[in-house]
Amino acid sequence: MNLTTHYLGLTLRNPFVVGASPFCDDVYVARKLQDAGASALIMRSLFEEQIDPAGSNIIASAASAEGDDEFPEFAGYQLVPDSYVRQIEHLKSTVTIPIIASLNGRHPGSWLEFARRLEGAGADAIELNFYHVVTDPTVAADQVETEMLRTVGNLTSTVRIPVAVKLSPFHASVAQLAVALELEGAAGITVFNRFYQPDINIDDIKVQTQLRLSDPSELLLRLRWLAILSPLLSCSLAATGGVHTSADTVKALLTGAHAVQVVSVLLKHGPSVLSTLRHGLENWMREHNFSELGQFRGRLDLDRCRDPEAFERANYIRVLQSWKV
Repeated sequence: MNLTTHYLGLTLRNPFVVGASPFCDDVYVARKLQDAGASALIMRSLFEEQIDPAGSNIIASAASAEGDDEFPEFAGYQLVPDSYVRQIEHLKSTVTIPIIASLNGRHPGSWLEFARRLEGAGADAIELNFYHVVTDPTVAADQVETEMLRTVGNLTSTVRIPVAVKLSPFHASVAQLAVALELEGAAGITVFNRFYQPDINIDDIKVQTQLRLSDPSELLLRLRWLAILSPLLSCSLAATGGVHTSADTVKALLTGAHAVQVVSVLLKHGPSVLSTLRHGLENWMREHNFSELGQFRGRLDLDRCRDPEAFERANYIRVLQSWKV
């Protein structure tokens, strides 16, 4: 059974990519993931605020203004820029599968120049993770997206390795933005960034950070947008968030994904779950007489639908009409 897939111009032995996470902090763990069947590894994010001196000032002034440690001290980051570069070098000397660096930011700036060091250390690609909750009412939607496009254009002109963009679903027209990002040089689009929502501690009367792992229900949003984007883009597509089973993987591939990123299921069950996912995918392909991924990838995208917007609304109406009391 041939599970080979092409993602960001890289040839991967299967579609299972370990998403941005702490797994790459330890080369021994990274090797275990490779041996269990991972086809590529994405490092945890390096943040704009760690690299750009202006970002340092933002953190310092914000923490001072609040009188609290809203932003972590630089010693609190798991990997600082120099150690991040060294870790790429260690990983490249330990594993044979692609290593993808992750940059997390909001605005164009000098921090993007650090990508050259990631490339020089041996990173096979870079995933640019946009995480920006806009709370300033004077900032318009087109301004946010214009800055995103400038950021991608600056990054793709800085390095020769491929750049994937990890998007949020919170845009007025995800399809238009994705097409524009590809025109700026993005080699792939990852759907979607998971926004970790803070909770409220009513005893201490404080905002409380919380980490909640993904669950399969989150996959539905990804499937819809994979189906929409697949016919529109020539670049790679990846699903992240909600992939926990081989059935989830099949659904993502059917709607157009070239790769699926897994993290939460690995945190819950360990590296051996990759073997389970791979065997489940192979069994499904065997049952449906497919010998390679290209025979069914994108089969359920919206390419055959003349009016995807009408399709979406028809589905919406049908669901609502199915409710009875």
